[in-house]
Amino acid sequence: MPTLDDILENVGEFDKFQKQTFFVLCLLSAAFTPVYVGVIFFGFIPEHRCFSPGVAELSQRCGWSLEEQLNHTVPEWGSRGASFGSRCRRYEVDWNATDISCTDPLGSLMGNWSTVPLGPCRDGWVYESPGTSLVTEFNLVCEDSWKLDLFQSSVNAGFFIGSINVGYIADRFGRKFCLLNTILANVVCGILLVFVPTYLWIVIFRFLQGLVSKGCWTAGYILVTEVVGPKYRRTVGILYQTAFSVGLLVFDAIAYAIPHWRWLQLTVTLPSCFFLLYYWCLPESPRWLISQGKNDKAMKIVSDMAKKNQKKMPSHFEDIKFEEEDGGKQSPSLIDLVRTPQMRKNTFILMYNWFTSSVLYQGLIMHMGVAAGNMYLDFLYSALVEFPAAFIIIVTIDHVGRRYPWAAANMVAGAACLVTALIPEDIHWLKVIAACIGRMGITMAFEMVCFVNTELYPTYIRNLGVMVCSSLCDVGGVIVPFIVYRLVEVWHDLPLIVFTVLGLIAGGLVLLLPETKGRVLPETVEDVENFH
Repeated sequence: MPTLDDILENVGEFDKFQKQTFFVLCLLSAAFTPVYVGVIFFGFIPEHRCFSPGVAELSQRCGWSLEEQLNHTVPEWGSRGASFGSRCRRYEVDWNATDISCTDPLGSLMGNWSTVPLGPCRDGWVYESPGTSLVTEFNLVCEDSWKLDLFQSSVNAGFFIGSINVGYIADRFGRKFCLLNTILANVVCGILLVFVPTYLWIVIFRFLQGLVSKGCWTAGYILVTEVVGPKYRRTVGILYQTAFSVGLLVFDAIAYAIPHWRWLQLTVTLPSCFFLLYYWCLPESPRWLISQGKNDKAMKIVSDMAKKNQKKMPSHFEDIKFEEEDGGKQSPSLIDLVRTPQMRKNTFILMYNWFTSSVLYQGLIMHMGVAAGNMYLDFLYSALVEFPAAFIIIVTIDHVGRRYPWAAANMVAGAACLVTALIPEDIHWLKVIAACIGRMGITMAFEMVCFVNTELYPTYIRNLGVMVCSSLCDVGGVIVPFIVYRLVEVWHDLPLIVFTVLGLIAGGLVLLLPETKGRVLPETVEDVENFH
């Protein structure tokens, strides 16, 4: 009994029909960038200090430069540069007093510097930034700095809850139905996010956006790999993720041009409205239709594919009946992911690798931001290394396979994090290079886990399997802001040590998975169990 892959070899594995589908879905992949890493620009933390009434007038009267003003009026400024004390505490003195000395203002007020009381920033903060962010609008600094962590964690919590639900919808009602509905919900939440006035509502809509957006991206990934032949499946899967990297560069440029977070949010959301046109230009997955016993609809799409590709459908394929129709429709079930030994092992190892990939990928971006000079350049450098990562994957997995490059990528990422932590701070350029090597390694691992995940599950449960395993990626995304921003207060490079341990373990576990190079996509659980 021939399979859909056999038919695709005759009607075109990656011709005009598949290229059109691939292109429009790559636009969707690129548009996911602001949701996934938007906190870098939406929540930018500029240099800041307490606002003290009377300081500006005193500085003007005394003719101080900005540096002189900071040294005279901001705690701890001259000793250690910017610190918690200089950002979150102020001198409890009356700067409006008339007898203040311009050469020793604190001495003239209190007599002894050591006796000057410190207090919280009761009158707000002064931010050294030409634009606005969530931080500057809602004062998410000092005692409220955890609220920025919560903002990023909320979208990952949405990813986590939405992964299973949206995955079930895609497997139960189809990839196209899932895509269109999640696109609409994502646009509505993204636009409402621009206009809500309070921090609480921003977190709520950010959570709702996460609830649908990642499921939308993953459903697009599944669809694009299911409409092409096996020879091109690995390439389109990697390039679909590379489109996300292109989105990083575009997002960086837009954020540089629009440094105000609400206008930036509106600018990156409105183009997604055009994705609703996918109703007319995207097909349903013929593999999914076959798994649901809808052979007539599947063959109609295959016929359209042959016509668009200017290929003739062989006569012996026109009235074919697939085996899935005789076996009845298969419904996805969570228990199928762990019922049999090989499926169970695959599921747990994939879960851990999704978790590790997310923690290291997002964590390295956040950690680089903590030590950043120019935010836009640092983001650019870290995005550019993703392109050679994709090239290395395409070259190696065609000759070596999936398992060894994937394991090596995890281990390189872990080792690079350790090297970065051990390099002294005064050799900053070398730390940046080591961090970029780590970013390249974890980018390769991230792309590999998404790609191989689809090859280790049968068609009827493939989308649900990817969604469930990738939900651990979202658990990692929830905790990584707290790992980075809290551990750096203990030791600046402590998060990198955590990343090292996670990466090395992930690389070892990958070696326990079966090799999928050159394999036909499994259609049943029995096919997975027979992988050796």
